[in-house]
Amino acid sequence: MYRLSNTVIGCLNLAALLASIPIIGAGLWMARNSTSCESFLQTPLLVLGFIVLVISLAGFIGACFHVAWALWVYLVVMLFIIAALMALTVFGFVVTSQGGGAGVPGRAYREYRLQDYSPWLRKRVQDPDYWRAVRGCILGSRTCAKLAAWTPLDYAQRDMSPVQSGCCKPPTACDYNMATTVAQEQDCYKWNNAAELLCYECESCKAGVLEEIRRDWHKMSVLNVVVLVALIALYCVGCCAFRNTQRAESDYPYGVNRMSKIRPRWDYYWYVS
Repeated sequence: MYRLSNTVIGCLNLAALLASIPIIGAGLWMARNSTSCESFLQTPLLVLGFIVLVISLAGFIGACFHVAWALWVYLVVMLFIIAALMALTVFGFVVTSQGGGAGVPGRAYREYRLQDYSPWLRKRVQDPDYWRAVRGCILGSRTCAKLAAWTPLDYAQRDMSPVQSGCCKPPTACDYNMATTVAQEQDCYKWNNAAELLCYECESCKAGVLEEIRRDWHKMSVLNVVVLVALIALYCVGCCAFRNTQRAESDYPYGVNRMSKIRPRWDYYWYVS
């Protein structure tokens, strides 16, 4: 079918163009909201939305209206996006390969240590400004408030999220018997019963946040691989559409040096006879 690739590219980019509108809207809505959790997603959403909008518009115009330069821009940026996504996926797998926590005897939950995670993640979470925003995010989400009504039996039998395990309670090994003189982890001394303090300054809390990031990043990496395969396939179709558009602009649908039929000169039969 002639120029099927142009039709496919046009339809896909029209769908992407429409999809970019709610992405940009969500980013703008988050920009107006003062909650720390949402501010982390605000900039990536806006950047992603505008990139999808511009690239989809270029691909749609180039494929449907046979504008070769628009398709050329589309293919160049698509190549950059594919390379960037591939690098991001590899980077994500490398920095999240460590961690996972350790089981606690007699408990359903796991506990996490900051030194078990990659140096890049540790450096990120130990930045005071970054941690201040994350701490505000945890407080705003009332994650620890959900454990306020738990009984000792609940702590022994019920599971916790990494953030709850690291931020809402002291490490299980801590002993707060006033008679003890055994040296304990630093986090044991940072624990405070006040609801706005708890163990938010503990290394276990930072490790719990990194574990949440690690799990989310693993899910995103799997999704990135699927998207990467789809983008490579779309890029190949886009190359075909670009070639068709160049032919349409040059008015040589069969190529500059090609002819649909070979006709002999008028005097050919005089020579052969």
